Formats: sequence, C-alpha cells, structure tokens
Amino acid sequence: MVVADCRDKMAKAITHLKEEFAGVRTGRASAGLVDKLRVDAYGSEMTLQQIAGFSVPEPRVLVINPYDKGTIKAIEKAIQSSDLGITPNNDGQIIRLVFPALTEDRRKELVKVVKQRAEDAKVAVRNVRRQARHDLEALEKDGDLSRDELDRAEKELEGQTQKVVAEIDELLQHKEQELLEV
Repeated sequence: MVVADCRDKMAKAITHLKEEFAGVRTGRASAGLVDKLRVDAYGSEMTLQQIAGFSVPEPRVLVINPYDKGTIKAIEKAIQSSDLGITPNNDGQIIRLVFPALTEDRRKELVKVVKQRAEDAKVAVRNVRRQARHDLEALEKDGDLSRDELDRAEKELEGQTQKVVAEIDELLQHKEQELLEV
C-alpha cells in the first residue's frame, strides 16, 4: 500500500512537471501558455480556459475566442498584466496573440528555467521515496512487515524512483530541444 501511494505521488510530480513545461514559451503559440491565466470576470477570478476557447491557426499566432464577448476587455487586461510580454490584438470578437521569435539569449535563459523545474521535480520524487522508505521502516519496526518484505518493497521503490527520474530526464531533453530549435 505504501509503494502504491508512492507511485501515485510520483505520477503527480510528473503531471505537474508537464504542466510547468507547457507554460514555458518556446517561440510557438500554445494554449498552455495562457489557459491557467487568472481573469477577473463575472465578479470573481476565473482561469482563461473557463471563459474562452483557443486555436492556433499559424505556428506563432494564438487566437482566443471568448464565450462571452463582454469578457474581451478583462481577458486583454489579464494578458497585459501577465509575464508573457505580448500585446494582445483585439478586433471585438476575438483576441490574437502574435508570438515573436525568441532570441538566442532568451532561449538559453528558458533552458535554465526548464532545467531548474526538472531538478525540482526530481527533488520532489526523492522526497516521496524517502517518506515511503520511512513509512516502510516504521511498519517493519511495528512488526507489520518482515525484513524480506521490507527489502523487496525498498527494491521496488528504488526501481520506481529510477524509472520516474529517467522520465523526467526525457521530458527535460525534449523541452530543451524544443526551446533551442530555431
């Protein structure tokens, strides 16, 4: 049960990392850059994905189509106050975001950001492993787990950790290639 719980937490760490990577701009338009953006609409804060649809008609253009045209100004304001550094173009019906090509320096900065996020994910996975190992040792100490079962569970835990860390490295390598692609 401890190992299954650990496996679940490690899977959540991978999912979180994928979401983090989706939010890193690569020079291409992607809904992942703005879908979690907070917009003050209808008297409360909502995510952009709740109040608008997205499409990518060209590689560097993201089109935001609000479900209610009255929210266009609020969406525009949220985009301008975000850290995207892009000015939205509004035609009264839809909002267009044109992504400029990334400079070489900016690409290198983004690679550093991505590497840091991957390292944070690895640390989270190792913390999950450490906590699971602690729980297993407590079970053995209480007599609920034999020494052989503990060794078997720890080997399974180590194998799972190595598998997840390898997956993180693979995701990082893919994102790096995507960022450095001109």
